[in-house]
Amino acid sequence: MIGKISGRIDYRAADHVLIDVRGVGYIVYVSDRVMAALPSNGEMVALFTELLVREDNLQLFGFTTLVEKEWHRLLISVQGIGAKASMAILGALGPEGVSRAIAIGDWSAVAKAKGVGPKTAQRVVNELKDKAPSVMAMGGTVADALGEAPAEVDEVIEPATVPTQKSNATGGSAAAQSEALSALSNLGYSPSEAASAVATAAGDAPKASTSELIRDALKLLAPKG
Repeated sequence: MIGKISGRIDYRAADHVLIDVRGVGYIVYVSDRVMAALPSNGEMVALFTELLVREDNLQLFGFTTLVEKEWHRLLISVQGIGAKASMAILGALGPEGVSRAIAIGDWSAVAKAKGVGPKTAQRVVNELKDKAPSVMAMGGTVADALGEAPAEVDEVIEPATVPTQKSNATGGSAAAQSEALSALSNLGYSPSEAASAVATAAGDAPKASTSELIRDALKLLAPKG
């Protein structure tokens, strides 16, 4: 299993890039959002990858974070969601947007992705809602894991060996949401309650720090009346 690709971008097409890894070119399919964030041709890039094995084809899909990669793996486990639909959802919402939509049950946001209808979007939310807390608790980008961009191509490694990102608690990143989730769980809230509250708080204040997310989530979780 190829868990990560590090190399130079040779060229890019509408939905994939060719990455040169020590003279071997790997075609890696990416979402629109990832494509827009990639460096220019000839520059180094590192992506977490998921290999799709079919009877007549092998395809690599690339992601900048472990959260995005995990959502892709979960999305394609839902009936009616193939790799193309998964990339459309991630391209439209981004990994944090997917986390928020599924955590709060917002299937209409999922349905905005190209090729995903209302019934399929509802199925996605219903089947994956209980898994949202564990995915939201993940963090880390390839760049964070490697420190700084490598001067030479690194060996391909499994993503499980890559340490997760540590939050500086200054911005509304996936790490800040992860820490907020952990804090709420320690206070006795269920994973689904905590995930929904943190997702809503992060949606209202995308740049909120960990402490701000915890405060706002607690307000949402406070008994009404």
